[in-house]
Amino acid sequence: MSAKTLMILGTHSNAGKSILVTALCRIFSQDGYRVSPFKAQNISLNAGVTPEGHEVGRATVAQAEAAGISAHVDMNPILLKPESNGRSQVILNGKPYTHIEATNWFNIKPYLWENVVMALERLRQRNDLVIMEGAGSPVEINLKAGDIVNMRVALHAQAPVLLVGDIDRGGVFASLVGTMVLLEPEERALVKAFVLNKFRGDISLLGDGLDMLQKRAFNTPTLGVIPYLPDIGIAEEDSVALDEQKQQHNSPESQLVDIAIIRLPHIANFDDFDPLRQEAGVQVRYVDQVEEVDEPDAIILPGSKMTLADLAWLHRSGLTERIISLAQKRIAIVGICGGYQMLGESLVDPDGIEAIAGAQASGLRLLPINTIFTGNKRTVQVQATIQADIGPFVPLRGGSIQGYEIHMGCSPPTHSHSSPLCYIQSSLDGHADGTINSDGRIWGTYLHGIFNNDAFRHAWLRSLGWRNDGHTFDRQQAYNRLADHVRTHLDMDALQQIIWGQK
Repeated sequence: MSAKTLMILGTHSNAGKSILVTALCRIFSQDGYRVSPFKAQNISLNAGVTPEGHEVGRATVAQAEAAGISAHVDMNPILLKPESNGRSQVILNGKPYTHIEATNWFNIKPYLWENVVMALERLRQRNDLVIMEGAGSPVEINLKAGDIVNMRVALHAQAPVLLVGDIDRGGVFASLVGTMVLLEPEERALVKAFVLNKFRGDISLLGDGLDMLQKRAFNTPTLGVIPYLPDIGIAEEDSVALDEQKQQHNSPESQLVDIAIIRLPHIANFDDFDPLRQEAGVQVRYVDQVEEVDEPDAIILPGSKMTLADLAWLHRSGLTERIISLAQKRIAIVGICGGYQMLGESLVDPDGIEAIAGAQASGLRLLPINTIFTGNKRTVQVQATIQADIGPFVPLRGGSIQGYEIHMGCSPPTHSHSSPLCYIQSSLDGHADGTINSDGRIWGTYLHGIFNNDAFRHAWLRSLGWRNDGHTFDRQQAYNRLADHVRTHLDMDALQQIIWGQK
């Protein structure tokens, strides 16, 4: 018997669809259902790796975790990774498939739709409920003919729809009513209720607004008004979320560890740093201009979808010189994945994997590695043993950490006595990973998710002057907190009736 389905759509990007799906996955899992997330097509540079080595959106990984299951490629069969204006890499069923531009995108849509339908059907066969998520707005009328993620999916599954609006952004009533007006009648019939998200203040301020909304929006009721929940601690789908992040901390300024993360133009997997943001006494800032850097306790170069292009931007912006000058003052510098490659001596692309064939660039020369881009993309979950013989991780030597790799290229050391960070073991192979400089202050690794390891994260923070207050970030508690918050503010009896047809 096929699973029931529920579709979560939004009036625009970043309305809160992904977080609501995450909450509902946890809620229905807590209630004993076999529940799975599903997003037919995602556009994001935040990617994760399934146990089988398939690439999916990081938001999908978080939603699966909330549901108490491992992420599977059927949950996100199509992942688009923007590379430049109008050009994206297509990850199909977890593996690189092709590159698309405006000229060929619609040509491959029929084949992609076939894969969406098959993935959804497989999920429905092994679950009680599939909570489906749309992308952007379902009424972009210039793009609707090629829709394979919004109302076309809802119509195919005959799924009831919740339409989410972000009241914090303003104009929520106009955007909800306008969306309903632009939907076709058979699409509009599937929209069972609205959800107003990110509300701040006294709900009485809404007055009779919800009643007026129902009257003007084809008698569609509002299922709930969800108050703004700060510092959720769950992976965001898109770097748009970085625009809304505030510097959040629970300690006086004088006690803060200040970490500046370089916001690269093609920043990827920035959720790597969420565990740092959750620690009391730690301030995380995203910066993209020299004058914003100041003199932090540490600088992190994050992952990048286009490492060579972002390295060129780093050089042009003057940030390279600033980072090098701070390194000379023994400020801690860290590189993750693409950022690790940038910290090396050189980067070479002999086969044109990222740029034109034969392209090469000088790195920041802060670590003794050279990076060579190759055609094989490495996507694998790993377990690693710490091997550091210098720096803050020496006390952890021999201990185990977990993470995942998702990158092109390899970065061999330029001399035999460089110090590796760890030794990786995975389903693919075993090999040394990462490099630490001679004073232990500068290091890099290919491992995403490395800061999710509590002992590792705390050891590094202590080397920056941090004092542990006994608080440890717990992602499962974050999912439970979110679920409790949504349960409190949604009409769950009405939602049960929408899904199952009974109270």
